[in-house]
Amino acid sequence: MDAQFQALLRDIPDYDSFLTLDEMDASSRLLAAEHPESTTLMEIGRTREERPLLCLKIGSGPQNALMFGCPHPNEPIGAMMLEYLTKKLAEDENLRERLGYTWYFVKAWDADGYVKNEGWLKGPFNIYNYGRNFFRPAGFSQVDWTFPIDYKKLHFHNMLPETAAMRKLIDEIQPRFIYALHNSGFGGVYWYESEPTPEIYDELHKIPGRQQLPLSLGSAESPSCKANAPAIYQDLGIQEMYDYIEKYVGEDAAVRELNTGDCSAAYAYERYKTFTLLTELPYFFDPSIEDQRLADMTRLDVVRQKTAEIRVINEDLRSILALSKDYLSKDNPYVEAVADFSHDGSDAELNCAENDPAFLEKITYAEKLDELVIGKFYKMILYGMLIRANETELTNIDASLEPEKYAAVRKGFDAALAGFEKITAFLESNLNYQVVPIRKLIHVQLESGLWVIDYLKEKDQAK
Repeated sequence: MDAQFQALLRDIPDYDSFLTLDEMDASSRLLAAEHPESTTLMEIGRTREERPLLCLKIGSGPQNALMFGCPHPNEPIGAMMLEYLTKKLAEDENLRERLGYTWYFVKAWDADGYVKNEGWLKGPFNIYNYGRNFFRPAGFSQVDWTFPIDYKKLHFHNMLPETAAMRKLIDEIQPRFIYALHNSGFGGVYWYESEPTPEIYDELHKIPGRQQLPLSLGSAESPSCKANAPAIYQDLGIQEMYDYIEKYVGEDAAVRELNTGDCSAAYAYERYKTFTLLTELPYFFDPSIEDQRLADMTRLDVVRQKTAEIRVINEDLRSILALSKDYLSKDNPYVEAVADFSHDGSDAELNCAENDPAFLEKITYAEKLDELVIGKFYKMILYGMLIRANETELTNIDASLEPEKYAAVRKGFDAALAGFEKITAFLESNLNYQVVPIRKLIHVQLESGLWVIDYLKEKDQAK
């Protein structure tokens, strides 16, 4: 990596918190005003709650590139990376020439959802505060999973306004490169890519270690994931997920379980052969996520145990939701999310494990931790949203005028809080987690992008 890129990485500020949406929008407007020679601010659309979707256009390279933050609203690491990178690009003509693209940046794609996460963005940074103030919409309400799709028996055309705005931008600029700035909540670092890039795998693998972060060497995020290398996966669209469920459970199950559309990576690749990169990295990690020693369980043992435990948790979530659901507003976004994420969709994974001899092999400690402990982190946040589903209603109820409604919603709130505190206590006692400094997270995400940008440039020049 050349000196110019090294300087770019070295100058990343030591941020102590994440910016709010208003702070990011104000920063974008100021940047465009201060650098009219290099930077243009556009409004590419409006959100469902009528917030502007702002896009910065920087540079004038021969090909277009697109970076967007907050495709899921609880994922602001990429937004902070864009906050830093857009300023550097706007100021530095040499850097713009070195990178060579015309750039389009959307800092917060799911702006409405991002606002609902602002309760934890300024800290304190621990799993309790994160889960208690967390929001992520149901799959069919996610901006990066509602691109239209017609595949076999799956038909989805309920595009959100934010999705339609991004699709229009992609169609207009036909980008060579998209950086979809996702991040996970807990674990290690891993990547998704549209096409294999074996020439740079060694370099990508070195990046987390330089920031004292582990690779994610546990189980893949989805059992349908195809690994191109350790911690590097082939980008997944809805078709791959459909085929996996169809193979192990049947096509009717695939249609029933997949209630979303396709993603931007699949959409852009199919139409324009756009290369999309995702660098997934966590706010919290446990060093054991790298432990490659063999544990005392087979993969099949772990899948059976995980499936049984998650089904119990899902049933608990559904039973708590039932306590007050009839009294909660129909447009309550937390209700919609909890209902969507608490359904049981593990039959395909379990059937695969029961019929594949590879699952009789011993599992590593990293995979065991991922499946049996860290997996519950992603159920903890559902209890957090269930608390908020009831909490938002309680603020609008007059107990003296609606005693029955108040009692039901209060009962739902108390039960959700008890479930949240129980699972949080489990995580605290079974994890030795650390909080990752924001600067390190930005560094890993930015350096990964720089390696891929140079890889694509060399590949294109060799044609």
